[in-house]
Amino acid sequence: MRPRLPPNVPLSLLANSLSSPLPCTLAHLMVSQERQEPALPLPSNSSSAKRAAASMDASSPAPPLLLRAPTPSPSIDLPAAAGKAAAVFDLRREPKIPAPFLWPHEEARPTSAAELEVPVVDVGVLRNGDRAGLRRAAAQVASACATHGFFQVCGHGVDAALGRAALDGASDFFRLPLADKQRARRVPGTVSGYTSAHADRFASKLPWKETLSFGFHDGAASPVVVDYFTGTLGQDFEPMGRVYQRYCEKMKELSLTIMELLELSLGVERGYYREFFEDSRSIMRCNYYPPCPEPERTLGTGPHCDPTALTILLQDDVGGLEVLVDGEWRPVRPVPGAMVINIGDTFMALSNGRYKSCLHRAVVNQRQERRSLAFFLCPREDRVVRPPASSATPRQYPDFTWADLMRFTQRHYRADTRTLDAFTRWLSHGPVPAQEAAAPCT
Repeated sequence: MRPRLPPNVPLSLLANSLSSPLPCTLAHLMVSQERQEPALPLPSNSSSAKRAAASMDASSPAPPLLLRAPTPSPSIDLPAAAGKAAAVFDLRREPKIPAPFLWPHEEARPTSAAELEVPVVDVGVLRNGDRAGLRRAAAQVASACATHGFFQVCGHGVDAALGRAALDGASDFFRLPLADKQRARRVPGTVSGYTSAHADRFASKLPWKETLSFGFHDGAASPVVVDYFTGTLGQDFEPMGRVYQRYCEKMKELSLTIMELLELSLGVERGYYREFFEDSRSIMRCNYYPPCPEPERTLGTGPHCDPTALTILLQDDVGGLEVLVDGEWRPVRPVPGAMVINIGDTFMALSNGRYKSCLHRAVVNQRQERRSLAFFLCPREDRVVRPPASSATPRQYPDFTWADLMRFTQRHYRADTRTLDAFTRWLSHGPVPAQEAAAPCT
């Protein structure tokens, strides 16, 4: 049972998580969802989700080798804003940027005029028997993943109406009054819930965004996403929960299809990656970027690499995703009907360093709100991450569990292009130096 706070305690003390995944191990997430106390129903504005849900109602591994990481230094574990009462920001009502949202110019430097060349890969060739198309798709993925780790996919089989319903559901939720959204606030020690600007974790370089995150996995006795929405927000939100349950199921199917394509592009044993993620414990995150009065002075999401294996991103048509390539921030233009895929650190290790994770960020603008949906594919938390035996030697990274890497990126080290190298040193030699400790990046 969650403790109840008295009314005079700032709600934001319990809010927020990192916008680059994720603030805890996934084991904590699943426990928190099972134990969550139901809340009183909220007034629901989710009419679009209800309509969409009504139309879419159709439809044991070997024991792992667990690493024993060194005991970290307490000074590294503490969040930057520990012990301070966090401010509560309603970003849609801020007439100017508060000081905690200002980013140094070198980190918020302007976007390049040149768009990033991201191939649009037809993953439907995995099912239609087009061998020439399959070879072409594998070559496109290999080229993109060996450089910046980003590509887009079409032919994915995700109904456009489902994608629209999920984006509209995000709009419905984020347009609720702040007090109502705070009732879904993230509980400390978990990843699921509503966050706004990370003000409880950091005192500076806050992101101009709000998020709603929740876990997803198969095989539960009842639909875990529906249970999360009804248990947290009330029965009025069941239709919205059913939309996201269905969306997560389709993302899981798509992620396994992409794993097959990655196997082919790397020339590894067929089925290795797909089977590795069959029992995955993943994260769904809805992102909302309100219009910003001074967009050139802040960021919607700070520069980061994803520690997860794979991210599937559905953008609206506003745009804002950017990737750092050759020292320039290059925008990724939304392609109607396509989804953006990027490699994370976990898959970088699974590929023995052949495919790279890459720094990316999100920018905001003055006139339009932006929405996006990010599905983070994660292994089961006790899975041992190791490349196939057929991978080239020597090994670039030691065996580790997903829970080990997640703990490291959330408590000890900012998520950047050096994460896996720093993680390897940490496992071997103890806590990282102070300059490598977790910084207030997002």
